[in-house]
Amino acid sequence: MTDNNDRLPFFPIAYDVEEGKTYHWCGCGKSESQPLCDRENCGESSVAYLAPLTETVYFCACKESKDPPLCDGSHARLLREYMNLKKRS
Repeated sequence: MTDNNDRLPFFPIAYDVEEGKTYHWCGCGKSESQPLCDRENCGESSVAYLAPLTETVYFCACKESKDPPLCDGSHARLLREYMNLKKRS
């Protein structure tokens, strides 16, 4: 999970993409322009996404997706774990 305590990344980020355009998803969580990468030195944590259609896609915000850059529902597990921790404290 991210170190950013301002926003817990338990839900995907809806983003309008244009057919044929490439977007670079931030995989490290340090970008100021989430879900896209705004850094030049992210290396392999930045994932290119070529939009096949003009549509709204859901980029992963929790950075736990098994199919980055798109959301695969992994955030649901993180949310359950977070809620269980809150119940115990």
